[in-house]
Amino acid sequence: MHLAFLPGLLTDDALWRHQVDDLSDIVDCWVADLTGSDAVGRLANAVLAAMPDRFALAALSMGGYVALEIMRRAPERVAQLALLNTQARPDAPEIVRRRKGLIELAEKGKFKGVTPRLLPMLVHRDRLGDTELTGIVTDMAERIGRDNFVRQQKAILARPDFRDVLPKIDCQTLVLCGRQDELTPVEVHEEMAGAIPNAEFVILEDCGHLSPLERPDEVNRHLRAWLEAG
Repeated sequence: MHLAFLPGLLTDDALWRHQVDDLSDIVDCWVADLTGSDAVGRLANAVLAAMPDRFALAALSMGGYVALEIMRRAPERVAQLALLNTQARPDAPEIVRRRKGLIELAEKGKFKGVTPRLLPMLVHRDRLGDTELTGIVTDMAERIGRDNFVRQQKAILARPDFRDVLPKIDCQTLVLCGRQDELTPVEVHEEMAGAIPNAEFVILEDCGHLSPLERPDEVNRHLRAWLEAG
């Protein structure tokens, strides 16, 4: 089985490094690059073009939006689905304003100011002093860079409401989130898990938005069980 990992905004393959290392004994892992377009649909098509006819799909945050677009376009190709720290609903007006403000900041040449503003929302507050963790997050953001960040934000802003897709998902699905995720809180995951037939719902304690980095061992354990049950 092939497993596609889809990263989130301002993240790359380093987000999933623990999972790739741990799960490569049972699946062929591939991490997508979600910087190539400002449209979720085109990003979904790029993932579909890169993968075999049937594959497993694990996605976080923005990657979850691309994953749900894949489920809209080609559900027959996805053997198993894992949605981590993401949501199906569109942004609330205040989140739209925040995204547009960050785009404006980046376009004014102040991209380096974006990550410090986002960091307290990306990881559990108790981990903000973990320089190894915050260094990984900051390094990913620097690699993604300003232009790709703006493209990603525009793709996120233009995404559709995916709640109509959820009841049609018939593959084995894991929905996982951190208890203290400030960007996509527990209730939006409850909404997804409740709408997807037979979805498994997992909440990780003392965990923010970047669960694969914050709680790698627990995420690995749940993903392995999800894969082995398929």
